[in-house]
Amino acid sequence: MEMSIDQIARGPLVWFAFGVFVIGGLYRLISMGRLASKEKTVWPTMDLRYGLRSLRHWVIPLQSHNMQQRPFYTLLSFAFHLCLLLTPLLAMGHAVLWQDSWGISWWSLPPLAADLMTLVVIGACGVFFLRRIALPEVRNVTSWTDYLLLLIVVGPFVTGFIAHHQLLPYRETIILHIVSGALWLIAIPFTRLSHMIWFTFTRAYMGSEFGAVRNARDW
Repeated sequence: MEMSIDQIARGPLVWFAFGVFVIGGLYRLISMGRLASKEKTVWPTMDLRYGLRSLRHWVIPLQSHNMQQRPFYTLLSFAFHLCLLLTPLLAMGHAVLWQDSWGISWWSLPPLAADLMTLVVIGACGVFFLRRIALPEVRNVTSWTDYLLLLIVVGPFVTGFIAHHQLLPYRETIILHIVSGALWLIAIPFTRLSHMIWFTFTRAYMGSEFGAVRNARDW
């Protein structure tokens, strides 16, 4: 019996995307660990105290001098990352799918909150796009892949918002939503989006190097 496009998108495609995300993420972490082992100073430099100090400092908005110099962009970036991570996890439609598929239930966002957080992500991506065009110092280090990544990131949120409010035919839009979400997961381990995987480790190392070796702050 042949599977419909809906069944393929909701079944094999989702599983494939999760598999690539998990296996690819583990591969990147293992590869990074091996590279760190080749550099004889990396692991001996790691210090729990200074690593945690750096992480605590950099996850709070407007703590560093550079953040204070660009308050609007800093707050927008923090809001973007927070909504980017929490909205897919806590959206009511996604929570229902987890419940139906795995019997796992957790708290979900009210629809209005999910809408607002979705619009934050979409609006922030628009600002990031214009920033890459308008600012010479950003434009000079921007390639077409950066614009493509913005589209990959914003795609699931745009299609999810449209599908939720049924602004376009639901069946086609929800398929695009699933496909774009799968593409987002697949892209994470192999593009600049992978910073979400190793941010904790790189920030902890920098904090350790500055604190334990240079006796200075990394902000």
